[in-house]
Amino acid sequence: MILKERKLLKSLWTFQTDCRKKQFWLLLVLTILSAMLEVVSLGAVLPFLGILIDPEKMYSMQEVQPLIQFANITNPIELILPVTIIFIVVVLIAAAVRLILLYAIIKFSFAVGADLSIGIYRRTLYQNYSVHVSRNSSEVINGIITKTSTVIHGVVSPILTLMASVVLIFGITTALFFINTEVALSAFFGFGFLYLSIILYTKKRLKKNGECIAEESTRVIKSLQEGLGGIRDVIIDSNQEFYCRLYRESDLPLRQASGDNQFISSSPRYLMEAVGMSLIAILAYFMTQDNKGFEVIPILGALALGAQRLLPALQQAYSSYSTFIGSIPSFKDAMKLLMQPLPKVNDNQNIDHIKFDKSLHLKNIEFRHSDSLPYVLKGIDIKIKKGSCVGFIGVTGSGKSTLLDIVMRLLTPTSGKLLVDSLIINKDNEKFWQEHISHVPQTVYLSDATIEENIAFGISKKLIDHDRVRSAAKKAQISNLIDGWKNGYETTVGERGIKLSGGQRQRIGIARALYKQSTVLIFDEATSALDSQTEKKIMNTINSLDNELTILIIAHRVTTLKDCDQIIDLSDHGNAVVKKYDDIINDI
Repeated sequence: MILKERKLLKSLWTFQTDCRKKQFWLLLVLTILSAMLEVVSLGAVLPFLGILIDPEKMYSMQEVQPLIQFANITNPIELILPVTIIFIVVVLIAAAVRLILLYAIIKFSFAVGADLSIGIYRRTLYQNYSVHVSRNSSEVINGIITKTSTVIHGVVSPILTLMASVVLIFGITTALFFINTEVALSAFFGFGFLYLSIILYTKKRLKKNGECIAEESTRVIKSLQEGLGGIRDVIIDSNQEFYCRLYRESDLPLRQASGDNQFISSSPRYLMEAVGMSLIAILAYFMTQDNKGFEVIPILGALALGAQRLLPALQQAYSSYSTFIGSIPSFKDAMKLLMQPLPKVNDNQNIDHIKFDKSLHLKNIEFRHSDSLPYVLKGIDIKIKKGSCVGFIGVTGSGKSTLLDIVMRLLTPTSGKLLVDSLIINKDNEKFWQEHISHVPQTVYLSDATIEENIAFGISKKLIDHDRVRSAAKKAQISNLIDGWKNGYETTVGERGIKLSGGQRQRIGIARALYKQSTVLIFDEATSALDSQTEKKIMNTINSLDNELTILIIAHRVTTLKDCDQIIDLSDHGNAVVKKYDDIINDI
């Protein structure tokens, strides 16, 4: 195993809990016990076949005398029954332990997979907003679902199976060594050389197929997301065949590579079985040439049973290793996601909650997404008093939403500072500033749940404040509509709120923000899908709320900003110009 593969396994080990590590060592003990029982069951073949062929000779052996005395046996024929029973019991116990080992390996593998999947999802959710917008969600979804499953079936389970197979091979070879040294050494090194040759021949192909699987599995999910996510446009534009082709171009090589790897890992078995049977036939021929007659039958039986156990163990070890090699690319991708850093603030309970009593100051803010791109915002210096209502206008691309993302600390300014009551907001305390904020975007995300659960978004159903939900819905001008539905607040909205109109989704988004009872409300064109009358009612309600509530609005219609205390125009190439509502109306 190369150094990089060892590092990957070591990284996976460091992420395991103490409980999982203890379970692993127990598995190792169980593996050794299983191998020992296999050796005992194999060793029991010789006396069992020997007593069937020549009970008198077995009866006279010194090793059998304790059993003869214990069972009070007086005739050699009487020895056959207890030896048969002992042989059956040993074989059954060995089989039972192997079955328990198989169950334990499967349970442990899936438990590790669950830990891995949960860990990746948790670390992904805690990443900064800038990380999420910089990568395709299909990569993360594929990593959490598909590539985590690959780690279960292609890494954890094969490694454990390989470990068990190696121990078993060692035990069986040791037993065969005592039966016939030459045959044991020939079988071990002969079969070992054949399997090693196959490994060296197929290793590059397995890795290449693994890279194809890792890459194409992400493309498959991406094509599904794009085709189903834009299903209305797909149907209207008759683009079904285009997305079917995209899916086929990813899915077909994925299946072919998977099938190729499966064939490579399974096919040597049939060759090895033929070689093994041929060797036993040749051995039988030469042993019978010595005219020993029935004396060779117990030895041949033991060797045949040993080969019957050794060959599957060798094949299992090879199959596990080849599966692991083919899964390395997906394993790498999964580990990259698992090693995403968790923000330190999640473990820091010593920072006091931020107070917002006076003002919010955007001081000399500049922002661009990367060094190779132009500035979106430049020289922004705005001071917003608590309890004021501030509107933001500007042409498309002028940085309105970007500026509010900086206010919410979803984005970190390239230069400049965000201050709340003279306190600089940074990575250490941004979580506590975000507790003050409720955000209503232009496109509101709704989960496939009830109206009530979507208003109290992210809160366990049993902890929802029903009165607060209804109060928020009333302020968002949607309570009368909900009350008129058959199931009321228990009405399900469908995936992404597909059962609701755009205006209804926006009003639920506004109700969600009001339910949070934050001190800062941010509306990013949150009323664009509403008619003028409904928008006016909502804005009147919002403006009549607590005077301590600070409201920041990007509006679709200028009339929405009529009651704002100040309006910030960002049309001047990312620079901020403070204007009054009357001046804006006159300029139109």
